[in-house]
Amino acid sequence: MEAIRRPLARSSLVALFFAVLTLGAFICTRYLDSSTALIDQNSPTKSMLTTKTIPNHPSEIPENNLNPPKIVNIPLNCSLGNMPRTCPANYYPSKVLVEDKDISSTPPPSCPEYFRWIYDDLWPWRETGITKEMVMSASRTANFRLVILNGKAYVQTYRKSFQSRDTFTLWGILQMLRKYPGKVPDLDMMFDCVDWPVIKKASFSAPKQPAPPPLFRYCGDDSTFDIVFPDWSFWGWPEINIKPWEALSEDLKEGNKRAKWTDREPHAYWKGNPSVAATRMDLLKCNVSDKQDWNARVYAQDWLQEQKQGYKQSDLASQCVHRYKIYIEGSAWSVSEKYILACDSVPLIVKPRYYDFYTRSLVPLKHYWPVKDDDKCRSIKYAVDWGNSHQQEAQAIGKAASNFILEDLKIDYVYDYMFHLLSEYSKLLKYKPTVPERAVELCSESMACPAQGLEKKFMTDSLVKGPGASNPCTMAPPYDPASLHSVIQKRDDGIKQVESWEKEYWDSQNKQNVGT
Repeated sequence: MEAIRRPLARSSLVALFFAVLTLGAFICTRYLDSSTALIDQNSPTKSMLTTKTIPNHPSEIPENNLNPPKIVNIPLNCSLGNMPRTCPANYYPSKVLVEDKDISSTPPPSCPEYFRWIYDDLWPWRETGITKEMVMSASRTANFRLVILNGKAYVQTYRKSFQSRDTFTLWGILQMLRKYPGKVPDLDMMFDCVDWPVIKKASFSAPKQPAPPPLFRYCGDDSTFDIVFPDWSFWGWPEINIKPWEALSEDLKEGNKRAKWTDREPHAYWKGNPSVAATRMDLLKCNVSDKQDWNARVYAQDWLQEQKQGYKQSDLASQCVHRYKIYIEGSAWSVSEKYILACDSVPLIVKPRYYDFYTRSLVPLKHYWPVKDDDKCRSIKYAVDWGNSHQQEAQAIGKAASNFILEDLKIDYVYDYMFHLLSEYSKLLKYKPTVPERAVELCSESMACPAQGLEKKFMTDSLVKGPGASNPCTMAPPYDPASLHSVIQKRDDGIKQVESWEKEYWDSQNKQNVGT
């Protein structure tokens, strides 16, 4: 700098002039490179996030590649008021491309193990494919038919479901479309919102029988071909004031911190509606009485009374105060299972008949303790006695269950499961779907804007803010026969082990009683 301050000869001025020009050109070039990298899609030095959307749609771009990718926030467009049930034109992008070297070079996470059952659920159509006639034959019991074309949803309603099951199922699918715009392939599907599966395997077991109708619902069993799908309560259950899963799971995490496992009530707890199933009525016999204590505390839930009292006694996050919690099916599978598994308590699962999309990956003695259906009271008493005398092992079971639910069943994985299931299903279609004559276009605005009360609140709370910055998780290949046999064998062995322990325990108790 001192040399610059001294008087300069003419030649030195010229040299300085060119030096300044060179330095300025270098700085400008670096600036232009970092700016035009967002425009020049073929630039080999491009490293910043670029988001392409349809015209007239706002997008956000990081200022430099050190910042994490920003989410494109797309709020609900209710500018026309709450009454119109139409979808905004050209508002939501049909496709968003996220291009970033750092993102593309980082593979998405592996999907949880239960995703592999998708292949098994679609197995009946692996050879025949799915024709339009097959789909239409499933309309006999379906609540609605859903067609997705070019990323847009169209629904034809056949019959209204119980409560808001159909509403929040469709809402969940729309949020998945918001999360992965343009990535969900065209498809045509039938959905039944009733609890119990109806596509019986026995009706399609003969060699010349046609392939079964593809019908989606919330649960299945070993005697049916129904395709299981995440239930409506992941986006809220307004009729009984159950929050959307993303918020509720956080409440459950906080609820688990209120009492250590060792400080909790050393009994098994259940609260629900017993009138929906004989097996639940049978469970009431296991309640404590002046003659017998089966280590169970069982309560009948009166939802009408609870509604009048403002749901003060049904806060799920406040019910994680027992060391053991009982899960028992109702008329079929029950949505309560995920709430019970999330409590850090040892889940005592009364032998189930039905499964939903994630429960087939639960392992006895790892995630839960199996309870006999035909000898509930003695089975529950032994489970609690065993856990109270093996506290370290019991706590590990409770923690593994809650980790499974709160980590492997995060809402992002629920959306990924829906995405993979529908993508694999669409591959089987042997025809190009078209919009049914009586179908209407469905979008978040047409559902949420006119909604009221808790229904509107839960839709707003569970709204996907915009396209995800990452791809869906990577799904593992189907189970080969040996691997599938191993999974089933491990489950059966765990159940047999507990039954053996129980028998040995009660045999010894009987001998003591005879001796006295």
